Amino acid sequence: MKERLNVLIADDHGLVRDGLKLALSGLPDLDQTHEAASADEVRVQLAAHPDINLIILDLQMPGVNDLDLLTSLCNTYPDIPVVVLSATEQRHTMQRAIEYGAAGFIPKCCANNVLVSALGLVLSGGVYIPAEMFGDTGDYRIPDGEGTGTDGHLTPGTARHGGFTDRQIDVIRLLVDGHTNKTIARELGLSEHTVKIHLSAIFKALGVSNRTEAAIACRKLAQLKSE
Repeated sequence: MKERLNVLIADDHGLVRDGLKLALSGLPDLDQTHEAASADEVRVQLAAHPDINLIILDLQMPGVNDLDLLTSLCNTYPDIPVVVLSATEQRHTMQRAIEYGAAGFIPKCCANNVLVSALGLVLSGGVYIPAEMFGDTGDYRIPDGEGTGTDGHLTPGTARHGGFTDRQIDVIRLLVDGHTNKTIARELGLSEHTVKIHLSAIFKALGVSNRTEAAIACRKLAQLKSE
């Protein structure tokens, strides 16, 4: 039988939580929603309801600084996707949230249908990244021949041109060298769940669907640079 959806909504504004509960009614298989208005309440709810399988998190929560709660949740509950819902639309904040393990970043200004579609993508194993994170053009691809070093590897410059974070560039380098998720996680000091989040975002940016296609795409970029 398909797993029922149990969502924890973590936001310190009651009106926002009420609006999210109404929007979530459009999700199939929704069973229950739980609420938390502070970092402490988030932990209490997770302990009381071990069947929670999706967390929607506001970054600005009482009792915690910046991205600390997101980092803690991703490390403590690696099997529960955490989607950030935030009023900020700063690219740097979006990139940091994804780098720290968020399975998606949804601006609070988005329409309800966008929210539902984004959560559907996350629940299917994907990562939702808003176009704002990649600049005004929404171009998720790395420009051909750009962003590679003299050794044929992608460089942090690619992160700025193609929307990748420096950590995702590290993952790409190890991916191209044939490392598994487990060894990538060990080399970079990440959880395997976080590595999977990064890979999903990388696949989307490169326009590929698996590790092999991603490695081939990166090697082609390196060859173009060396010619």
